[in-house]
Amino acid sequence: GQSEVSRALAPTVKEINYNPRYEELFAPVAGPENPFLTQQMRAPKNMLTGFVENAHISDFQFENQRKTFHSYGYALDPSVDGKGTAPEEGPSYVGHLQAAYDTDGATVFESTKSKVSAGEKRKRVKNDAPEDVEGFLGPWGKYEDEQTVARPNEKERAEIEEMMAKKHRRHKVKEDKPIEEKSILHIKDAFDYQGRSFLHPPHDVGVNLRKAGAPDRCFLPKAHIHSWTGHTKGISAIRWFPVSAHLLLSCSMDARVKLWEVYNERRCVRTYSGHRQAVRDVSFNNKGERFISAGYDRYLKLWDTETGDVISRFNSRKIPFCVKFHPDFNKQHLFVAGTSDKKIICWDTRTGEIVQEYDRHLGAVNTITFVDENRRFVTTSDDKSLRVWEWDIPVDMKYIADPTMHSMPAVTLAPNGKWLACQSLDNKIVIFSAINRFKMNRKKTFTGHMVSGYACNLDFSPDMSYLVSGDGDGKCYIWDWKTTKLYKKWQAHDNVCIATLWHPHEASKLVTAGWDGLIKYWD
Repeated sequence: GQSEVSRALAPTVKEINYNPRYEELFAPVAGPENPFLTQQMRAPKNMLTGFVENAHISDFQFENQRKTFHSYGYALDPSVDGKGTAPEEGPSYVGHLQAAYDTDGATVFESTKSKVSAGEKRKRVKNDAPEDVEGFLGPWGKYEDEQTVARPNEKERAEIEEMMAKKHRRHKVKEDKPIEEKSILHIKDAFDYQGRSFLHPPHDVGVNLRKAGAPDRCFLPKAHIHSWTGHTKGISAIRWFPVSAHLLLSCSMDARVKLWEVYNERRCVRTYSGHRQAVRDVSFNNKGERFISAGYDRYLKLWDTETGDVISRFNSRKIPFCVKFHPDFNKQHLFVAGTSDKKIICWDTRTGEIVQEYDRHLGAVNTITFVDENRRFVTTSDDKSLRVWEWDIPVDMKYIADPTMHSMPAVTLAPNGKWLACQSLDNKIVIFSAINRFKMNRKKTFTGHMVSGYACNLDFSPDMSYLVSGDGDGKCYIWDWKTTKLYKKWQAHDNVCIATLWHPHEASKLVTAGWDGLIKYWD
């Protein structure tokens, strides 16, 4: 009586410790039926969405119906088995039913009646007499009522001319007379008792601003000590006065450039307004007595820092995105600008002429950085590449692009001249060596901030122990250069924190600028 009792095997069991017989293994599932199953859930399934079984259809018939549907817009209804419900109804179709009934459901492999019946054909001019050499037409005769040249009549011509004029007007860049440039001095004591202007670094601030060396050891800033206010829209770039950094130059989307004191009362010294639209970049020459501003109104303007006069204007009809003076003292009359039409253009300020064009990038040029004792410069662009140029040779000597690379809209050279820190739009800072091979340093990437879509300028601390950057949420981040560890982050601005600068002579002072129009000083 023992053998008849079959041992039930739960279908969920994963392993069994005896050898069941075939009948036991494949016995139907025993047990009560789940009363809560819907009809759909009870249905037999062999895959998640239902029960699949092979349908047998010849490839030829399938293709035939598919092509017929593409060509004529109808095909046999695949869900009906061959014929309609009743035999006298004939086959049923899907798609353009009228056409199907007109042609009796002919497929592409059966010739339908010629589309145009003989009477509807247009008459051609015929002359196929081969002896008539000049007038021989053969099969190429024109239709009898064909008009070959369709000239616009008077009304149409007037409309076309009006349209073309409108088009020309739209594409013409308005060549306005340059906006009147003015500059306002905001301080009473522009000259001290010795007749030295505000460009002269102060002696009484407890820091030697003339020495070239950096502080021996830098520290993380802790507190917000000052805000420079005055710009009405977001800042786009900030620059230290060369060497001494006792002044700070800022350019903004409100089309103005301002010069600020960094020491003593920290006043606004001068405002320079000469652009119609937002100013994208500014760059001092080596002495700091001149600077260039690049605006979205397609003008580059060379200003006298002290008097606020515009010395000259340059226009290449394209928007300049970045501008740099050549850092060599014997080449201070040359500056380069990266433009929206993929070029890097070099101007001579003495003649106002373009002296060189570097035209190899495939997208707008975002940054220009001089390396290797200023014999070369590195540019980055929207084409996600980095190119290295020998000065004055308009063919890139090195082209770095990698499918994994992203656009790098902000690049900073390390104080020791050996590394380039590039803000990459996939929320990383990547490091390239700036000497010999320009190889990417895979071990050093700095992450944690959110910059996709913003060209947040970054900076090194002068002793190269830290790297600092803003981000798209207005935070400021400081990483350790050696270990790439994130040391500190804090909310610096209400909007994008677009630029950060570490003071070259102060161990722990940092300037940040944001799209909220503020420039903040941290210590």
